[in-house]
Formats: sequence, structure tokens, C-alpha cells
Amino acid sequence: MARIVLGAGTSHSPLLTLPAQEWVNRSAADLVNPHLNLSDGRFVSYAQLQAEVGDRYADEASAAQLEAKAAACQAALDRLADDIEQADPDVVVIVGDDQQELFSADNQPAVAVYFGDEVVTSDRFGAEELPDWVRDMGRGYLMDEVHRLPGARALALEVIESLIEQDIDVAVCGVVSDPHKAAFGHAYGFIAKRLLRGRKRPILPILLNTYYPPNVPGPARCFAIGRALRHALEASPLDLRIAVIASGGLSHFVVDEALDRSVLDALQRGDEAWLKAIPRAALNSGSSEILNWVLVAGAIGRLPFAWSDYQPIYRTPAGTGVGAAVAVWRSADEA
Repeated sequence: MARIVLGAGTSHSPLLTLPAQEWVNRSAADLVNPHLNLSDGRFVSYAQLQAEVGDRYADEASAAQLEAKAAACQAALDRLADDIEQADPDVVVIVGDDQQELFSADNQPAVAVYFGDEVVTSDRFGAEELPDWVRDMGRGYLMDEVHRLPGARALALEVIESLIEQDIDVAVCGVVSDPHKAAFGHAYGFIAKRLLRGRKRPILPILLNTYYPPNVPGPARCFAIGRALRHALEASPLDLRIAVIASGGLSHFVVDEALDRSVLDALQRGDEAWLKAIPRAALNSGSSEILNWVLVAGAIGRLPFAWSDYQPIYRTPAGTGVGAAVAVWRSADEA
């Protein structure tokens, strides 16, 4: 029987693929972003944000602070990669959000399961004319060229059938026909590159629409999908060790440290009610990726919470950036 031996969540910010001295490129984007999301549901420009909060995070955005947080993030990612290696999963289920890499407005399912033999990545960030930092980010996301990673077709087909039987009407896809036009993106490539350390473990992608209304599932629905996913995985007769990983989050593009810490505390407590009641207003834009973590919380079942790390990365004086987090659940015999 299949068994979930490890659960995890990790941010996948471009900052985690770049040295701290290159983070200024993302800071510059914040300054001209007219839709910085706040947790009360509003979208503001940087000037509007600065008018509200001033430059209260100027010290946090110093070069020395950013270097220290970069080192802390990489140490947490190394620890997570070690845990995955120790758990030695036969299949890695990655719950991520597609950002117009594989899907688009032409076809945007609320939740989809990929059952192909190969998980094929996009080469969107590999063009020679792109800035060096973008190409470096592309390498960190396996989006510098077309990469072909092993899929988990047999398990994926079982999961699809089980989810349908459990009244989760998932979309499905089983082939990437032209990776130069549409293919898997950063949510999946980051896990394969940074955390699987290049080892080609079979991947089962779950694609959750967190970014694009009107069909974004709410947190209660995401938790329910996660619970159904757990049932589907554990019902498989295949003799498999499975890791389930949420890719993305936490708050961004304006850091909400209180929200992030509350999410991590609820995950540690196993507080299903709190997770299911996260306000929808707090789950817009990049912060919507918290929904991937909620789904995984539903999927990991009774796995005990092992550890977490959190770094609020304020990359501008007004507090834009990302709440960079890692969390791990694992069975007692994997500790």
C-alpha cells in the first residue's frame, strides 16, 4: 500500500534562486507595480503603500539584513532537501499554482492533475537577450531550457479516478505538446532543481488555480481537496513512499508577517478550522499560494509537525517582499 512519509511546504520566490545582491531587481519591480496586494483585499501602488506605512522597514531592507536572510533561507532549504533525501520517496506530489506557464485564460481549471509519463518544463527564461539575473532565476526554476522529468502516470491515474469518485471534479492533462509555447513552470521546477538535488524522482503535479478569478477555490475547499487527495494516495495498492510538497507563498508582494506566522502556527497545531477560515481578502496575488499549503495540510493527515523556518524578507523600505517559509511534517520513523 502507498504511504505518505513526508509533507512539506516551501516558498519558491525568485529571491531563493538568486544571491542577495541581485534582489534589487525584484525591489525595482515593486516600485512600479500598481497592484501590490494588501491582506484587507486592497491593491495599491508603491506610492500609496508608502503613504500609509512610510519607510518603517528601511533597516530590514538593508544589504546586511538581506544577506543574513538569504543565508538563513538557503540553510532551511538545505535542511528540507536533507529531510526529503532521508525520507527517500518513490513519488513526489507537488501542489503548485500555474502562472500562465502551462494554462492560460483560454483554459484555466480550478484544480488539475497531470498524468503524463514526463513532466516537461518551459524554457521561458532561457533566451540569451534576457538579463543575466533573469537567466539565473530561470536555471533555478528549470526554465532555462526544456527539461524532461519523470512523471508518475500509474499513481496519477489512480488519484484522478479516486478524486472523481469522491466528488472532486478535477481537470486532467497528460501531455505537453509544445514546451516552447506552454509547459510546467516555476512551482514545479524549483522543487525538482533545489530540493530533489537533480535526482529524477517521479513527480505527480497537482495544479491549483490560486491566482486567477473567478474559479479560485476557497481555503475550506482546498482543505477538502487535500483530504480527498490523501485518501486517494493511501488507497493505492502500489507499494510507494510518497512525499507531498506545497510550492509557493507565503505572503507577497507586501509582507504580512502576522498572517504568515498565524498560518504557520495553525499548521503546527493542526488547526483545521482556522486554516479553512482564512479570509479570502488575504489570499490575492502572490499571497494566494497559501492555498497550496492549506491543501497539503489536508493531505498529510496525522503526520506530526517536525519543524519550520520563517524569514520575513522586506526588500523595500515600505515593506514589499515575501514571507519566505519552510515547514515539514514527517512520520516518527523518518525522524
